[in-house]
Amino acid sequence: MAAASGPVGLGDPRGPARSEPPPTRFHQVHGANIRVDPSGTRATRVESFAHGVCFSREPLAPGQVFLVEIEEKELGWCGHLRLGLTALDPASLAAVPEFSLPDLVSLGHSWVFAITRHHNRVPREGQAYAESAAPSRPQALLVEPYLRIEQFRIPRDRLVGRSRPGLYSHLLDQLYEQNVLPPTARRSRLGVLFCPREDGTADMHIVINGEDMGPSARGLPAAQPLYAVVDVFASTKSVRLVQLEYGFLSPQCRPCKLCAVW
Repeated sequence: MAAASGPVGLGDPRGPARSEPPPTRFHQVHGANIRVDPSGTRATRVESFAHGVCFSREPLAPGQVFLVEIEEKELGWCGHLRLGLTALDPASLAAVPEFSLPDLVSLGHSWVFAITRHHNRVPREGQAYAESAAPSRPQALLVEPYLRIEQFRIPRDRLVGRSRPGLYSHLLDQLYEQNVLPPTARRSRLGVLFCPREDGTADMHIVINGEDMGPSARGLPAAQPLYAVVDVFASTKSVRLVQLEYGFLSPQCRPCKLCAVW
C-alpha cells in the first residue's frame, strides 16, 4: 500500500473480497536511538530513554491492527511505551522528534497516548469521564474467538500476550489464571487501529492484550493515510511486531460511504 493511494478497507461486505493486508513492518525512518532488525519487525532502543519513535512502513488499512509485543524492559527509567497514529508521512519529516509526546503531537495531525489502564478513552456525549475511563472486562474475554471493534471483527488469539511464570509464581498471581498480563509487562501485546465513520472521520482504538480500550481519539481524517506510531520510551526497551490473519470478511461490518470509495 503506497501512501499516494488511499488506505484499503478491510471487511466491506458490498465489494469484492480483498486479500490480507501486507505484513506490518517498521519504517526505515525512526528515532536516532532505535535499531530495526533486518526483517523490519523488531525495534530496539540502544541507549538513553528517548529518541525511540518508530512508524509503520505503510499506512494502515481501516480495521488493520498494528500489533507489537514488549520483548525487553530496562530498569531505572520512569514511563512506558506510547502508541498512536499520525497523518504525517514519516519520509517527509525533517527530523524525527525526540519524543512522541509532546514533540510529535505538537507538529499536528498526530494522536499518541501513553499506555495505561486509564485516560485512553474519549467520553461520548453525555457520558461521564469516570465511566469512559473504566472499561468493563467481559468474563468471556479469552473465550470469545473474535474481538469486535465498531464495524470490524478481529481474531483475538494473537492479540493476547501470554506470561511464562516461574515455578509456583502462578499461585501468587491471579493474572496468570486469567492469562492476562499488565499492559506494560514483558510479553504484553498492544495494538492500534482506526475505524472510519460515516461523517468522513475515524476513531482511533488501542487494544491491550485482546481488550479494546475504546476510542482513544475521535475526528481523525479517515481519507488521509494514517501511519502507526510506536514510541519505545523509557522502561520499554524493545518491541517486536506480531502478524495477524484476518481471514474472511466480517459479517459484522456495516457498510459506510468511506468503504464504498476504498
